[in-house]
Amino acid sequence: MIWLTWRQFRTQAAVMFAAVAALAAALAATGPQLADLYRAAGSSLVDQVSSADQTVYYAGLLVVLAVPAVIGMFWGAPLIARELETGTHYVAWNQGVTRTRWLATKLGLGTAAAMTVAGLASLAVSWWSSPIDRAVNGGGATDTYFPRLDPVAFAARGVVPMAYAAFAFALGVALGLVIRRTLPAMATTFALYTAVQISASMWIRPHLAATERITVPIEPGGAPISIQENAEEIVVHPEVPGAWETSQQTLNAAGQPAPVPSSFADCLHTESGPPTLQQFERCVTDLAALGYKQQVTYQPAGNFWALQWAETGLYLGLALALTGFCAWWIRRRAT
Repeated sequence: MIWLTWRQFRTQAAVMFAAVAALAAALAATGPQLADLYRAAGSSLVDQVSSADQTVYYAGLLVVLAVPAVIGMFWGAPLIARELETGTHYVAWNQGVTRTRWLATKLGLGTAAAMTVAGLASLAVSWWSSPIDRAVNGGGATDTYFPRLDPVAFAARGVVPMAYAAFAFALGVALGLVIRRTLPAMATTFALYTAVQISASMWIRPHLAATERITVPIEPGGAPISIQENAEEIVVHPEVPGAWETSQQTLNAAGQPAPVPSSFADCLHTESGPPTLQQFERCVTDLAALGYKQQVTYQPAGNFWALQWAETGLYLGLALALTGFCAWWIRRRAT
């Protein structure tokens, strides 16, 4: 059964492993030079990275982010849906192989391969990007590069890509088993996987480790300030290297949560267009005189591995639950 599963699966696996090998080779050619530059420049490395290395940086992010989704769509969804769609599962089930063993072999081999591919891709990209990550965490400019805790970079670092791959593969198998048609299962897998990733990063990840808070004055020349929602919401970015800001709240002079006063929006209003820098600073000065401050809640850079392991456990738990669902469905419902 293992040999048969491997024969059915080897083409997709060979393509994916070859792509990861090509990525690793490209990273290995430039990684040592980047590491040497960091040892010489420290946190100022972010200002000295070449445009070619910037391209590699973003390409690495995209590859690791895409690997689990591709695995779910092209490995997981067709694995059983194709068998059910063509009717070849009847042949397998009448060759002395139970449904449970048939499913366990396919899921076991596929999950191991999926986690291996995602792990190798993440390892290669994390190694190559580590000088830039250390420079950003050390206080380097973040206009161009993401801190490791940023939702984009976090999903392409460490061990979580392996858990994403296991979850995406199990999700694809489960949807293929239920939908029984390959293309609809592939499309649904991509949509649901993307929805889960976005939802988890927005509403679950911020609570997987203890956050910290800092209260900063709203004043010109202080922390960078941006205005949103027609001057009804203020966002302040304090200097906390490597941190991930999860929420903000404006406080009045008494330290109580309060909306931005309407006088601030009126101050910024001009008939000729956006306010000038001088007008903006004057309006912020007026707001500071009223005692307004901004409370910023964030995940500190030191929580990176705590969040990594917590989210890895979460996604592996989801993958295990989907595996149990597949076992139940194939024994009770699949015909």
